[in-house]
Amino acid sequence: MKKLINDPNDVVAEALRGMAAAHPDRLRVDHELKIVYRKDAPRQGKVGLVSGGGSGHEPMHGGFVGLGMLDAACAGEVFTSPVPDQMMAATKAVDGGAGVLHIVKNYTGDVMNFEMAAEMAAAEAGTEVVSVVTDDDVAVQDSLYTAGRRGVGVTVLLEKIVGAAAEEGRSLAECADLARKVNGNGRSMGMALTSCTVPSAGKPTFELGEDEMEVGIGIHGEPGRERRKIAPAREIAAMLVEPILADLDYQGSDVIAMVNGMGGTPLIELYLMYNEVAQILEKSGVTVARCLVGNYITSLEMAGCSVTLLKADDDIVRLWDAPVNTPGLRWGV
Repeated sequence: MKKLINDPNDVVAEALRGMAAAHPDRLRVDHELKIVYRKDAPRQGKVGLVSGGGSGHEPMHGGFVGLGMLDAACAGEVFTSPVPDQMMAATKAVDGGAGVLHIVKNYTGDVMNFEMAAEMAAAEAGTEVVSVVTDDDVAVQDSLYTAGRRGVGVTVLLEKIVGAAAEEGRSLAECADLARKVNGNGRSMGMALTSCTVPSAGKPTFELGEDEMEVGIGIHGEPGRERRKIAPAREIAAMLVEPILADLDYQGSDVIAMVNGMGGTPLIELYLMYNEVAQILEKSGVTVARCLVGNYITSLEMAGCSVTLLKADDDIVRLWDAPVNTPGLRWGV
């Protein structure tokens, strides 16, 4: 294991100290509870957005805290859900009187702990909380960590779009409805060229041969649909896009398209992959209204990528274009 770390047990705590040191203009960090807050939270009259999950997926979620996205993100240990006390503290701290929306990826621990936190916040502080669960991964119906589909790349797009809606003053019910709409109109599929190594484990999560790839991988290293021999990028793009198009009818639709790196793939390869994805979409009658290429929801140092497509009407495109100022995503400011 070669990593830029000190003690494997201190990776998350020390990374959060680094975030606080790097972004004092945008963030404040509760180091005891491992919560990243928007510096000016709570904003009175604004719906608070809270998400979180296991660390190791950076910039998700702490890197998406700030103007136009999240008000708080709870950091669990690597690939491990945060606990209800973290989520409850974050929920209470960002409640500006308009209620709080929990954005939860569909992993059993996350769903259960956010549910408990919402009940605790309502009981102790009277905070109105609504939860929306993302489940956009078309690769498998159930996995090691989920009942139903996994929540992956759509979560990033949802946090941006709903974050903009909250910024302009939409109500909790309106933000929740929009979040459900985004989740329902988005699909994702990923693949891996290598495994990743959780620092505390000290060895790869799974083994792949030099000439193998895993298609349909999860962001924690969960097995995918199949293990195959490595193929040219155009064939891999088809393996990712075709199941998405088969799962939801995108023909004639405008989309936001994201080609996301899993942490260990250079941008030159991600842009090459985006070119292949864009050609498939054009041939399929799908128009790309906006795109995003880079590392946004990762799996430590895993090499590979995922594709996310989201149907985008005029309102969603406008919210996508709205100003955002977070460590992981910034434009319009």
